[in-house]
Amino acid sequence: MRARSNLEPGDVFYFFEEICAIPHGSGNTDGISSYLARFARERDLEHYQDGVGNVIIIKEATPGYESHEPVMLQGHMDMVAVKKPDCPIDMAKEGLQLMVDGDWLMADGTSLGGDDGIAVAYGLALMNGDKYKHPRIELVVTVDEEVGMDGARALDVTPLKAKKLINLDSEEEGIFLSGCAGGARVNVNLDCRRKKRKGILCEIRISGLKGGHSGEEIKKERGNAICLLGRTLYKLSERLDICIKDVRGGVADNAIPSDATAHILITGYENGDNRYKIMQGEFSEQGCAALLRHSCEKLGREFKSELSDKDGDVKLEVVSARLAEDLVVEEEDSKKAICLLNTIPYGVQAMSSAMEGLVETSLNPGLLNTREGQINIGISVRSSVESAKKALIGKLKSLAHLAGAYTEVTGDYPGWAYKKESPLRDKMVEIYREMYHEEPVVKAIHAGVECGLLAHKIPGLDCVSIGPDMKDIHTADEKLSIPSTERVWHYLLSLLEAL
Repeated sequence: MRARSNLEPGDVFYFFEEICAIPHGSGNTDGISSYLARFARERDLEHYQDGVGNVIIIKEATPGYESHEPVMLQGHMDMVAVKKPDCPIDMAKEGLQLMVDGDWLMADGTSLGGDDGIAVAYGLALMNGDKYKHPRIELVVTVDEEVGMDGARALDVTPLKAKKLINLDSEEEGIFLSGCAGGARVNVNLDCRRKKRKGILCEIRISGLKGGHSGEEIKKERGNAICLLGRTLYKLSERLDICIKDVRGGVADNAIPSDATAHILITGYENGDNRYKIMQGEFSEQGCAALLRHSCEKLGREFKSELSDKDGDVKLEVVSARLAEDLVVEEEDSKKAICLLNTIPYGVQAMSSAMEGLVETSLNPGLLNTREGQINIGISVRSSVESAKKALIGKLKSLAHLAGAYTEVTGDYPGWAYKKESPLRDKMVEIYREMYHEEPVVKAIHAGVECGLLAHKIPGLDCVSIGPDMKDIHTADEKLSIPSTERVWHYLLSLLEAL
């Protein structure tokens, strides 16, 4: 796994690889949480590990800095664990296989978890020994940020004294984030009755899409595999009688799904003016399969044409088709599910009038699963306007009601309002200007960061979010810039010394 041999800063990449050796996808953070607590114990650092797995590690000020105000460094320990279809790694049990490609660090066949493992690595490197000058540092590492900021919501801030927060969960060097959207997850659940039916059992797959972060990448209008699957099933249902066996897609509600799969049972088909049913004894396996493949080939060409400049590698294929008898969702409930999948909106709903180029409101159907008696859709809703967020959630509730489904809203978190007055940001801009000989970009983003929740818990908290360059986070093509990681590290050291 080791890729670190010549990477600088050595301490940072050492701890980053330690993190990558421990499976730490959202919901699977016990191992990394225990590792962080053990790190603190071995160095006799004050630390707290709560019931959900959040870890706070405190390192007192170095000599001469005792009277300086404390600083909080913050990131999250979970990653969006995605992999390519042919990757054999079990990300729930195995570490990542790191590799270097020029100036970039990647993982072979999987996401890298630079979001937000690099924040944790910065914090651990800083607390490992006494090489650096700094005020009291409070390192806060939360669980399950990627699935609704559950860790930050549960965090007990009693041990924390800092009123300055440097969040390390950004992906562009030289960008100082000073505001973000609020969000929530809407879970749409459709109860489905099942029965045994005969027909042609088919597997249909959408693949080849770029995916990406549903906040940062949403304005690029990339294809959403779940929405394309819904469109495919609806189009096929115009000439085929379809019962769903199962539908699946995506890995997280806040990641644009790059692939999705449906297993369906075709019980009848239209041929000219006639419609044939399997129970009529007139069902032609060959004719039905030919109609299925022809329809999917045509739709696949349409997808490629529509997404040619945005996501042109999209692929729609019929993986298999065979005569079978299986337990499937009844036709009426299958129709409801198909209509629901075909009508759920996706993408940018409104642009900000306050900041040019900033998305105000969006949504992303990011998770699709079939469980015993249910089809479940997980949707990430974001907006920098609270009323617009609530209105969009209401729209999804209404749509679900019309389809006979019910909704659950989880992980609702507040936005982080931009403040004109920020002493921390002023000092950060000053140090950046001295080191880089240029001005940083100060902006708000459409993605969510935990600053909003922490600012609600700690009145008067002054927050800025920074980080090194990363590309394609939340995808199997994620990469972390090695030179940018080093520059941001030296900037962080200079900033802490100045603070």
